[in-house]
Amino acid sequence: MKIALYGLSVNPDFIDELLRLFDLFNEKSVECLVYRPFLEYLQHDCGMHPTVAGQFETGNDLPDDVSFLLSLGGDGTLLKSFMAAKNGSIPLVGINSGRLGFLSDISRDEIEKALDNILEGNIIIDERTVLELEIVNNNESQFLYGLNEITVTKLDSSAMINIHTYVNGEFLNTYWADGLIIATPTGSTAYSLSVGGPILTPDSENFVISPIAPHNLTVRPIVVPDHHSITLQVEGRGLQFLTSVDSKSEAIYFSVLLKIKKAPFKVKTIRLKDHSFFSTLRNKLMWGVDKRN
Repeated sequence: MKIALYGLSVNPDFIDELLRLFDLFNEKSVECLVYRPFLEYLQHDCGMHPTVAGQFETGNDLPDDVSFLLSLGGDGTLLKSFMAAKNGSIPLVGINSGRLGFLSDISRDEIEKALDNILEGNIIIDERTVLELEIVNNNESQFLYGLNEITVTKLDSSAMINIHTYVNGEFLNTYWADGLIIATPTGSTAYSLSVGGPILTPDSENFVISPIAPHNLTVRPIVVPDHHSITLQVEGRGLQFLTSVDSKSEAIYFSVLLKIKKAPFKVKTIRLKDHSFFSTLRNKLMWGVDKRN
């Protein structure tokens, strides 16, 4: 089997697990292609010189027979890795060497068991919706893709912005707020959750529109079907606002129009059969820790 390994950095206390992972690849005759910047980091910063089958920088560098892409880190690392998965054709699996990890939910003590299950095909593949952002400026368009959310926020720390929001061309609301989040079901447990948005199961075919610190307290998050398109026109003081797609941010002029819809592809993620979405919620959010419940 041939796999791709993506990472950015690792905590020093994870080095032993990483060394063991490369040993497992050798023991199980797994060919491993490593993300080039991560391999250079391992060599120069960690003193590791693993035997690898090759390197890659983008999804175009990966051969068609790569079975899955292993993301090593936290959810942020996995979010950066998904564009290397050839528009979702390569399933992603995340090993959590970070903190919370809703997407990267394989813990360090599960690595060997997880790898055995993946090699044996004893897994479940979930398909996750991706957001497509079209930034329209003077009839020229730029396209970006996000697995979690697309966010618009004020650029400075003072005045709020006005976000004129349309769903399928019909006016929804003008949000006078610090910002607005458009989240997928995957992203419903991320930024959207922190501002009071609902949790959606990964197979929910919906988007969540969640305001950030709205001026009007009656304004609340709303769920819309993911086959609807969302258009945003932003106004405010100054010249620009901030647009974020997952972890990528860019300052945008107020004259620009944002068009958001479901991308024409989905991302496949690998889940172990004894890992369910609800068990992950209970574990990560510590539901039931209070013994009175």
